[in-house]
Amino acid sequence: MTKRWSARVTRESNALDLESGVFSKKDPRSIAQSLKRSAERSRRRKSGAYQSAMSMLTFYINRAGKNLPASRRRVLMRAKDELRKEFGRE
Repeated sequence: MTKRWSARVTRESNALDLESGVFSKKDPRSIAQSLKRSAERSRRRKSGAYQSAMSMLTFYINRAGKNLPASRRRVLMRAKDELRKEFGRE
């Protein structure tokens, strides 16, 4: 197992083929739209598109933990709200 297993999961997830740099985008809406596109295109996911996209975003936020600056965390948390809107789950 690699030292940074969480980075490998984000990169090589068996659930979604993520757009490169999706979590480093500055706009919460574009993060949500990218995750939605990835989830809807994926043929390997085991659950619904919404659950897969939200799980990947939550996984990234949780694994970054204390190393995630507050400003980045805010953007990613807003991306969760945008993702809910994208899937009509407000």
